Amino acid sequence: MAAFIVEGGHKLHGSITPQGAKNEALQVLCAVLLTKETVVIDNLPNILDVNNLIDLLASIGVCVEKLAKGKYAFTAAELDTAYLNSADFLKKCNKLRGSVMLIGPLLARLGEVTYAKPGGDKIGRRRLDTHFQGMVNLGATFTYDQDLLAYRFDGKRLKGAYMLLDEASVTGTANIIMASVLAEGTTTIYNAACEPYVQQLCRLLNNMGAKISGVGSNLLTIEGVKSLHGAQHKLLPDMIEVGSFIGMAAITGSELRIKEAGIKDLGIIPDAFRRLGIRIEEEGDDLVIPAQEHYQIESFLDGSILTVADAPWPGLTPDLLSVLLVVATQAKGSVLIHQKMFESRLFFVDKLIDMGAQIILCDPHRAVVVGHDHTRQLKRNNMTSPDIRAGIAMLIAAMSAEGTSRIDHIDQIDRGYEDIESRLNALGACIKREE
Repeated sequence: MAAFIVEGGHKLHGSITPQGAKNEALQVLCAVLLTKETVVIDNLPNILDVNNLIDLLASIGVCVEKLAKGKYAFTAAELDTAYLNSADFLKKCNKLRGSVMLIGPLLARLGEVTYAKPGGDKIGRRRLDTHFQGMVNLGATFTYDQDLLAYRFDGKRLKGAYMLLDEASVTGTANIIMASVLAEGTTTIYNAACEPYVQQLCRLLNNMGAKISGVGSNLLTIEGVKSLHGAQHKLLPDMIEVGSFIGMAAITGSELRIKEAGIKDLGIIPDAFRRLGIRIEEEGDDLVIPAQEHYQIESFLDGSILTVADAPWPGLTPDLLSVLLVVATQAKGSVLIHQKMFESRLFFVDKLIDMGAQIILCDPHRAVVVGHDHTRQLKRNNMTSPDIRAGIAMLIAAMSAEGTSRIDHIDQIDRGYEDIESRLNALGACIKREE
């Protein structure tokens, strides 16, 4: 396992461009299975999760051609049905959370699929009910194979249906959309997730010949078509990287320009950081974070302590709460961080407490942060990354800390951030990778 050795206390300067969006990449890569024609996807990030999914597509029989850095052509003319029923396919699915979105397109394309329970971040229970119930609503059936430890889906005649999702699951919505575009009749999805990345998936599918209306809302209508054709698509900038860079600049007191940030698709992310007292300026599609020695957390209008909580889009993405929590440790004032969607995502705060942060972990979902206002610097620490977002939060803490910290298990960070140490070192950070 590799580790990061991070020398803290270095200010950043210059500009950085965010990578293509990881979460969008995993959705649109699965969509290439819906047509026999070529789909070209640009701005794909060179990260572990994306590379593993591309490798899995190639194993399935998809012809993968690299056209340029981050630009690939995918042609799923013939799929290897024998491999789709192999132990190796199940093993690879088990190691990649995003592989769950193969169920919808493979059902639509082949009428059947065997699928192992996916792996991914260690952030608590992440149920698949929305995915499975969506397939059932379209007419599919599934059974659990105790010997294979896998699910077998049969959906040879998918038919459109009305469904009200019990949760606005992003990957669940994406899976149902991909299964619906080739189903017979009309599908209506209410309480659909409407994140920009789901919107991007819908735009790609419409460019491939699908008929999806209501894009950007929580009510989608999908008229099934007989076939889809090829198309070209470019990923949005990764909003989680944008938020991570804002946090790095703020906690290290640095001035930083985030180029081509995709501001119109960031939702309330910039305002969430502004509520912690961080100044963010917009110049065209760039975000500029001026150097600040101090930043003060707002209070609610009645004077009570600010609560920052995640919520389905257009609420705040849960993927940035770890970053906001770390940034708050050096703010002036106090804030309650409420992680509603995952019960284990705040457990990394014990490492921050060891570094001198003043944090009260109330329960698995809530933590109160009392900021130091930069009067006390965090101390060095040795840490292990449990998931992508906690990993980047630990890296941000180490960058602001006094002394040299070590972060083990950084393959979790590599799953979501492309060549992060080289890009940050070019801005003035001091991060070394130790194999």
